[in-house]
Amino acid sequence: MHSRTLQKFLPAMQTLQTNRSFTKKDLLTQQFLMEEEDNINMYYAPHNEYINKHAQIVIVGITPGWNQMKVAFEQFVASLISGIHLESCLYQTKIAARFSGSMRSNLTDMLDQCGIPKVFDIPYSSDLFTKSDHLLHTTSIIKYPVFVNEKNYTGHYPSIDHSPLLQKYAYEEFPKELSQIIPQALVIPLGRIVEKVILKLIEEGKLSNHEYLTGFPHPSGANGHRVKQFLQQKSQLRKKIKSWIKRKK
Repeated sequence: MHSRTLQKFLPAMQTLQTNRSFTKKDLLTQQFLMEEEDNINMYYAPHNEYINKHAQIVIVGITPGWNQMKVAFEQFVASLISGIHLESCLYQTKIAARFSGSMRSNLTDMLDQCGIPKVFDIPYSSDLFTKSDHLLHTTSIIKYPVFVNEKNYTGHYPSIDHSPLLQKYAYEEFPKELSQIIPQALVIPLGRIVEKVILKLIEEGKLSNHEYLTGFPHPSGANGHRVKQFLQQKSQLRKKIKSWIKRKK
């Protein structure tokens, strides 16, 4: 059973042409607009429809950006045209649009240093995105792309707690998604904004049954303090991961 949201936007996606790269004029349109509030616009993107319910590690960002949205649409439409089953379209879209480029290499480098490959008996953390992706689920506390004044939302202005729209997705929709993952997954919030939301949800009793790895820096290249933050946190991150795997066994 696919989400009502997917069913709502599927007809519009089926009208998109794949003979060129999509632009903002193609996708940041009324037909893909989900909700708006003041200068905040939330648009649909198909890559977070796929949920790996058997994941053992869950990596959580803030919200998809324009590049992720663009890649998601291009892959979904191409997969759809190829004639494969809708579920396979969503899976291929997820693979294509999740963390890529320098952000992924920064992320997997930190995971390597935290001992993740040893925990899962894989050569490198980068394998989580390829041949060992049955272990991984990636998502965002706000699962659909958000733009403020037509620019990627970074989590700062406005803060999530100052926007009823963003609060709804972070504090109501996100916990519903996480509850679909089998218990005792290792959940890694990327950066302080995501961590703050998760800690608030835990405090309110809306999240349980998983291990939450706090203190993990955001892997974006724009985070100039990333390396320093990671070195300060590395020891406690490694300890938390070791204690999690012991409890899981």
